[in-house]
Amino acid sequence: MEENITTETRVPATPLRTNRGMVKFILLSLVTLSIYAIVCLTHISNEINKVAGPYDQKKTMNYCLVFFLLSWLTLGIFPLIWWSMLCSRMGNELTRRGIDCKFGAGTYWGWGFFGTFIIVGPFVFYHKFFKAMNLLNADYNERG
Repeated sequence: MEENITTETRVPATPLRTNRGMVKFILLSLVTLSIYAIVCLTHISNEINKVAGPYDQKKTMNYCLVFFLLSWLTLGIFPLIWWSMLCSRMGNELTRRGIDCKFGAGTYWGWGFFGTFIIVGPFVFYHKFFKAMNLLNADYNERG
């Protein structure tokens, strides 16, 4: 009569998205006048808290707060720090989970920031960014 149910992994009830990509992000951001970018990055800031939060005890600030309040208040400096911290946190979580993907704050500074001087840098950064986030979300959906 007794059921012995043990749950070793914390598989989420609703899986996180794993289909984000650079081309879709850029095209939809252009069409929607950056509304898609704000929504997408807000979801990502919440997802990284869900994926990495139980392990590193940190919390990434919501992107809407960064975009609408702190970016103009700090003359654009805080978003640079936010991106660097987000990418560093994603890189640490990729390493902790044993996922073979080279990503971190250096990726942001190299491709996302200084890469703007060669024009294609941000495109490379967003490709790597969404690939890393998709890998994290897929691993979270599978193992919790």
